[in-house]
Amino acid sequence: MRKAPQPGSSATGWPRRRLLLQTATALCATALGRTLAEAAPQSAPVPREIAVTARRFEFVPAEIVLKVGEPVVIAVTSLDFIHGMNIPDLKQRHDLVPGRVTRIALTPREAGVIEFVCDNFCGDGHEEMHGRFVVQA
Repeated sequence: MRKAPQPGSSATGWPRRRLLLQTATALCATALGRTLAEAAPQSAPVPREIAVTARRFEFVPAEIVLKVGEPVVIAVTSLDFIHGMNIPDLKQRHDLVPGRVTRIALTPREAGVIEFVCDNFCGDGHEEMHGRFVVQA
């Protein structure tokens, strides 16, 4: 006659061990999945695009309100002449060629006013061709 298995023997312990091993594996996989998801880079916000036109003696609009930390793309089109857009505080300068859109990406880091000017002489009145970004907190 066969003896009944003792509690904790391999005959009764194997299903428990398998259950413990499966549970531990599932917990590790869940923890690893969370860790990887937290470590994955977050998708960057889509920048707001702001259209600006340049024509002799003016940028339209000449004043653009931005928010600190908000990524934007300034899409500048020249209507009549090769203008220049110089943004000294950001150490950026761009040629604005008629018929082409020049995209300027920026994300303001602090509140304040950032001036920009046309630095390519376009005739009498050129000195009036300027604008500014007003950055709000």
